[in-house]
Amino acid sequence: MLKELVRCHWAAGDDERMRNYHDGEWGVPLHDDTRLFEFLVLEGAQAGLSWSTVLNKREAYRRAFHGFEIARVARMTDAALEKLLLDPAIIRNRLKVHSARSNARATLKVIAEFGSLDAYFWSFVDGKPIINRWREREQVPARTEVSDKLSKDLKKRGFNFVGSTIVYAHMQATGMVNDHIVGCFRHRQV
Repeated sequence: MLKELVRCHWAAGDDERMRNYHDGEWGVPLHDDTRLFEFLVLEGAQAGLSWSTVLNKREAYRRAFHGFEIARVARMTDAALEKLLLDPAIIRNRLKVHSARSNARATLKVIAEFGSLDAYFWSFVDGKPIINRWREREQVPARTEVSDKLSKDLKKRGFNFVGSTIVYAHMQATGMVNDHIVGCFRHRQV
């Protein structure tokens, strides 16, 4: 008899997409600017919603925002963004849709200053993941001093939808912090 894998509580249900995301992506250190930007947009889109909602719309977001090609998103016109608000496959919130473009423009400035979005983000954790050893899901914070600092800096640079809780979720998703519960099979792997 096969022993069932123990996962973090949010991925322990029957949602195969959430399990696959948990098992293959969440918490894995990410150093690709396009993917880091994708997570920044998706985490902002999630504000007030569940991650499963966003994850189910991820492919539509990739189509809508040109595969999250930063320079192309930065050049999107008001008309193109307004047209996206008619697409039920994405979250049709005007502020969130328009923030993708403003965040792309801010990202280009960060890349010009730091050489990459990767170098910028990872500088907040000295280039290596923060490894937490939470035993209970209630121990996992919604934000930390590091996410507060990063959030404040992102806002100063003109980014939107980057409150500390959103930024901490971004840090978790991109492996800047390992918040897999100790009993989760992925904790040691990432």
